[in-house]
Amino acid sequence: MKTIKNLKADEIRKSILQLAIQGKLVKQDPNDEPASELVKRIYAEKQKLIIQGKIKKEKNESYIFKGDDNCYYEKIGTNDPVKLDDLSFDIPESWMWVKFSNLVNFKLGKTPDRHNVIYWSKGKYPWFSITDMKDKQIVTSTKEMISENSYNEIFSSFLSPTGTLLMSFKLTVGKVSILGIDAVHNEAIISIFPYISTNNQIRDWLFQILGLIVNYVDQTDAIKGSTLNKEKMSNMLIPLPPLEEQQRIVDKINSFESLLKEYELVEEKLSKLEEEFPEKLKKSILQYAIEGKLVKQDPNDEPASILLERIKAEKEKLIKEGKIKRDKNESYIYQGDDKNYYEKLGSKLLILPNLFAIPINWNYIRLSHILDIARGGSPRPIQDYLTNQKDGYNWIKIGDTSLDSKYITSTKEKIKPEGLYKTRYVHSGDFLLTNSMSFGRPYILKIDGCIHDGWLVLSNKYDGFNKNFLYYLLSSPYVYKCFCDNVGGSVVKNLNSDKVADTIVPLPPINEQIRIASKLELIFSHL
Repeated sequence: MKTIKNLKADEIRKSILQLAIQGKLVKQDPNDEPASELVKRIYAEKQKLIIQGKIKKEKNESYIFKGDDNCYYEKIGTNDPVKLDDLSFDIPESWMWVKFSNLVNFKLGKTPDRHNVIYWSKGKYPWFSITDMKDKQIVTSTKEMISENSYNEIFSSFLSPTGTLLMSFKLTVGKVSILGIDAVHNEAIISIFPYISTNNQIRDWLFQILGLIVNYVDQTDAIKGSTLNKEKMSNMLIPLPPLEEQQRIVDKINSFESLLKEYELVEEKLSKLEEEFPEKLKKSILQYAIEGKLVKQDPNDEPASILLERIKAEKEKLIKEGKIKRDKNESYIYQGDDKNYYEKLGSKLLILPNLFAIPINWNYIRLSHILDIARGGSPRPIQDYLTNQKDGYNWIKIGDTSLDSKYITSTKEKIKPEGLYKTRYVHSGDFLLTNSMSFGRPYILKIDGCIHDGWLVLSNKYDGFNKNFLYYLLSSPYVYKCFCDNVGGSVVKNLNSDKVADTIVPLPPINEQIRIASKLELIFSHL
């Protein structure tokens, strides 16, 4: 069973209403006039309106009464009374069950012919649909208005007056509002007029409980939701307290409502916090990881500086072999005795502000020091190059990704070999960064294929990064902020490959990268 602290505000509200309709919300007062006397007056008022020709007499007119055995019976026409054994719940002795049609007169609305312009042009009178209704509120505006012709011809010059109770009975069943203006409405809504309306007590009672009472009525399934018909609404059984108790219950419900609205605000904040917390926690952990605070440093690890020397030697070899060109802006970053970070760029020495402290055996690098970074090919190739044949090349699009996955494993489309010249070919193990819309999101390829200019490709050809660590590094809030600070484009924001290459990131020893990635995998598997 749920405790109060586990309940949503709407669940508490429904629980309060359930207590209300069963007579358990406030105490009964023996000095109150019994509801049976109220029902007699209501029935007399209804008969008076029938005699005056203001309402029509029902063909199978009936009424409910309480027998000497305290059981409820229904008298229909001249037939013998029938005992009501299927009542939804018990009510106090001073209350009565009453049929909706014996408690109120209700009127269905209409929708004027949409094809007849004279009914809708020069709109003058508010016309309510269900979407204009606000549950449990006073409503004062509509999206549509009907014309004078519509008012006279379709609605017989009748407006439901201000203060009228409305209830929807199709699609959205049991939505209630009170009119704050004179208006008409469509055929999915009824206007409700209690036969006795002193101080609006019965209206206000129904305003509170109808949304719950309709759930006890056998509703008909429709294509877009449930619905009631006129007969079912007429026969709907309403628990009716004495007038004085109705007022006490309504006052009690209203006194709870302000507290429930405050509770809802807290609930919304908690819900938002619960929704955002895992992602915020994940970002905090990633930041903690790339600052060298997630796992202990091992003095036996080969320092990142040795790894960089080895990569530098490999580059020199490739330069001599003519396989790559020397980087004119080649540089290296180090920490000075003053704890600041510096970059040696040719003969220039630059101080690098705003870098966080990293462990002694780590290094800062620019991504281009150990990654090859390039932009994708031309925009999407023309349709003639696409194919469904298995021998086509994978055509990798952002639509082939999933937000909750770090891998791209398949594509929805293939491209013909003759279309390759418009693309860039990429390989399994490469990293892709989204380069437009939600830019900077990293993915690891598990397939070969080709890409368009909506991607940047990062190749880890010098094995300076453990691929899982690199994925988390690129996913970190620090790197994402670096990307955001360097994003370009006046209309569509996108990443520039040169600026991504210049991004400064921390580089741990390879063994520590592996430990960090493993720890992150373990932590995130439980989030």
